Amino acid sequence: MTDSVRSSGKITMYHNPACGTSRNVLAMLKASGETPEVIEYLVTPPTRETLESLIAAMGGGPRPLLRRKGTPYDELNLDDPTLSDAALIDAMMAHPILINRPIVVTPQATRLCRPSEAVLELLDNPVAQYTKEDGDVVHAPRT
Repeated sequence: MTDSVRSSGKITMYHNPACGTSRNVLAMLKASGETPEVIEYLVTPPTRETLESLIAAMGGGPRPLLRRKGTPYDELNLDDPTLSDAALIDAMMAHPILINRPIVVTPQATRLCRPSEAVLELLDNPVAQYTKEDGDVVHAPRT
């Protein structure tokens, strides 16, 4: 993948295998017949250019992409409303664990897929039904 967000063809997923939501999204993609490019972003963090492209594609700036739980969010005082977008991106670059996941890039859209079933709205042929790790059953949106 290049440093820009891919907008056609292949699906890309920024994944953390330790995250149940991320594992569910990957499983739903595969059950839907997709073979995504999987980037374990804690092992291979995105470049600043890629992160900025992802944020721009999702809209809303970097703040909605910040993860609090299990991160240095509070220690870094990232809830300070006076922090600029650049400062928030600086923090994500220094601490990739601050980047919430999973992020999925498809030809239709780029989205933080929380809850995991949000990924189904991004697919041309989503699996009709999927049972998540916790036993919850989700259904593809009706068109």
